[in-house]
Amino acid sequence: MKHHDQVADAFGSTAAAYLTSPTHASGADLETLAAQIGSTPTADVLDLGCGAGHASFAAARHARSVIAYDLAAPMLATVAASANERGLSNIRTEQGPAERLPFDDASFDWVVSRFSAHHWHDVPQALAQVRRVLKPGGRVLFIDVAGADHPLLDTHLQAVELLRDGSHVRNYRADEWSAFFAAAGFDANVCERWRLPIEFSSWVARMRTSAERVAAIRSLWSGAPDEVRAYYGVQEDGSFMLDALMVQAR
Repeated sequence: MKHHDQVADAFGSTAAAYLTSPTHASGADLETLAAQIGSTPTADVLDLGCGAGHASFAAARHARSVIAYDLAAPMLATVAASANERGLSNIRTEQGPAERLPFDDASFDWVVSRFSAHHWHDVPQALAQVRRVLKPGGRVLFIDVAGADHPLLDTHLQAVELLRDGSHVRNYRADEWSAFFAAAGFDANVCERWRLPIEFSSWVARMRTSAERVAAIRSLWSGAPDEVRAYYGVQEDGSFMLDALMVQAR
């Protein structure tokens, strides 16, 4: 199975769980995103890797139009149904990978993405496409889980993420994001960083992680060095903390 198929398969079967997940459905970052788009009235917005649509819903409160774009058709069906329930008639859905955008050059005032890019096959290629579809003066706001600066911490994080979800590619560090955006011709900065509490049982249930892999994650955490367990705040039940960041670019 190719990676794109793996992503679509993984998230096709979990769309409803992501719509109701507190980690995804709420957060100050969604309010920041909405306020940023509200500062540019009548904006056309692309939500890249929209998942269950929470960034699209936040953007649609202020935008002229939002395209919710994702690999997984069941995710898009979830977005369309929820947008209809919320009365957000300015959202439409489109299916495809982040690395190949079926939109004309200079189509959007904003491209946003939230908790998606760590699944993308080729972030530099996706950002080249983002640059192409943005209007002159267009803006970008990306939100994602962040990799750790210290290799010991980072290796444990990536291993836990991959065990939980086989479609995981990488949680990128802040300096990696800065380099990606610079290479694509953007002026970018990491404008916010915060920590996300992860409740273990719902985290693995949401992704339908197998019992073998759940056991492997527990084993990895329990055998991790003290400084790793302390950094991620690992608790007896396996719950822990993730780092998140917000990148803005233009």
